[in-house]
Amino acid sequence: MIPLRRFTARVLPLDDQGRVLLLHGFDPARPDELFWFTIGGAVEEGETLPEAASRELFEEAGLRVPADRFTGPYRTETREFTFGRYAITQDETLYAVRVEAVEVSFEHMEPIEKDTTVGHRWWSAGELDATRETFYPEDLAALLRKITTAGAPA
Repeated sequence: MIPLRRFTARVLPLDDQGRVLLLHGFDPARPDELFWFTIGGAVEEGETLPEAASRELFEEAGLRVPADRFTGPYRTETREFTFGRYAITQDETLYAVRVEAVEVSFEHMEPIEKDTTVGHRWWSAGELDATRETFYPEDLAALLRKITTAGAPA
């Protein structure tokens, strides 16, 4: 495994019903193990975390939202996981943003993202509680309730 350390901004895009947009995909080392995950990725040199969140939302879902519309952070944590041939240590910061439930586009994804992302879906907290499918972060339903109950994001 190749070690990789990175700092990331993760995004919870929320529609007017309080549902969160998640992507569906797989680790190239385990293509038969599908899971749902939040939009986001590594901060590029010179970017703030909200700027990275804005860029990633566009790259991974085709949704343009200015960085100043993101609320949070709602969580900052360090996670360790493997993806392909990488052993990743990731410091991630989670933001939310209200978006119009418009058509999602994978057109601007990087090739590895296009190759490993098979779909998307808007999820309610109740649907996350009820599903047997794998999603990350594992406490997303509770986090989604906390964010939407607090009235944020505007």
